[in-house]
Order: sequence, then C-alpha cells, then structure tokens
Amino acid sequence: MTNPEQWLAQYDETLKKAAASARKADEALREVGGSATSPDGEITVRVGANGATTGLVLRPGVRDMEPEHLARVILAVTRQAQRDASAHVVAAMRDLVGDSPALEVVKAHLPQGFAGDGTDDPANLELLRDTRGDDEYFENPPEVVN
Repeated sequence: MTNPEQWLAQYDETLKKAAASARKADEALREVGGSATSPDGEITVRVGANGATTGLVLRPGVRDMEPEHLARVILAVTRQAQRDASAHVVAAMRDLVGDSPALEVVKAHLPQGFAGDGTDDPANLELLRDTRGDDEYFENPPEVVN
C-alpha cells in the first residue's frame, strides 16, 4: 500500500505533467494558422487556428470582378484557408495526444467540418462564377450571404 506522502507526490507529478502538456498545446496552437490564394492569385486570405480571418489581400485584378463574384471567391478562399489551418491544428494536436478520443474532440470543433482524413473537398471556384449576362444579372441580382 502506498503511503499518503507517496500518493501525494505521484499526484503532484501527474498534475505537473498535465500542466506541461497544456502549455505545450497552447504554444503549438498559438503558432498555427492557415492561408489560401485564389487560382488567379488576386485574393489571399490568412486565418488563425480558430478559423478567424487575420489577413485579407486583394490585388488590383479584383476591380474587374462583379461584386457578388468577388464575395463568393473571398468566402471560398476563406474556407480553403480554414481547412489549411485545421490541417495544421490536427497535426499539432496529433503530435501531443496521438490518434485518441481527445483528437476526435478537437476535429469535431474545427471550422468547416474538417475531417483530417483526406476526404475534404475544397471548393471549385470556377463553379461559383456567375455566368449570366448583364441584363439578367441586373434584373435579378444575387444575394450575398455567408
């Protein structure tokens, strides 16, 4: 039977290891982020580990885009950047907790439902392009909704 002092020392050691792991996870996740650029190179989005946008670069070519198309491309590129950040989060957490139930909890809370198993399908930006003529476009403009 373990004496109370030994038990307390072991418990203290367990708590120290848990705190060290938490600090390590915090440090790893602070450095994680993601980015994506549109196929034409005109739009770049950067996001943090939580998927929040931290940077947006619009190059001169966006001036030629219809506003609703620009909005759709920005949203699509943002989702790609979020998936990129999610992949980095999964990799960082896998290093810390392995393929465990804890990792599955992390995956379940990632933006855009990132599965981390290679089944994620980035949006095809060309399919998002509105190909209607000007008359039809202005008679029935699209709603831009996130």
